Amino acid sequence: MPSPLIDSMIEQYNYPVLNETSIDEFINAQQESVLFFTENPTRFPESDDVAMILPELVSEYGNRFAAAVIDQKSQRKLQGRFGFREWPTLVFLRKGEYLGHISRVQDWNDYILEINKLLTSAPKPTPGIGIPVVQASSGSGRS
Repeated sequence: MPSPLIDSMIEQYNYPVLNETSIDEFINAQQESVLFFTENPTRFPESDDVAMILPELVSEYGNRFAAAVIDQKSQRKLQGRFGFREWPTLVFLRKGEYLGHISRVQDWNDYILEINKLLTSAPKPTPGIGIPVVQASSGSGRS
């Protein structure tokens, strides 16, 4: 369940709350977007801190990216899609393609440095969770 602070942020800034069925339409319609994965703010109180920081980041970048919050019931499934392991997390995308993510609370300057890198980078495959994917060699591997 979101905290009162997160609910207030959603209401005040009119951030959409996305689920598994609405996420693709939102992220594909935006030039750049950031998705806020809060998990349970009681278990991860830093989520409330990020809820205070996110609107400031959006403002700092002149509304360059559209922010949305991921619905509590969809967070674990979508976590696997974007391959992060820590909470809370901000996932950055360009036209639906993954740029990277920032987990936990950071110092302001660290946010700015990392977001600048992400927004100037090319999209990349999501990192995934679990067993790393490696490319199979074309040889038999026998000598």
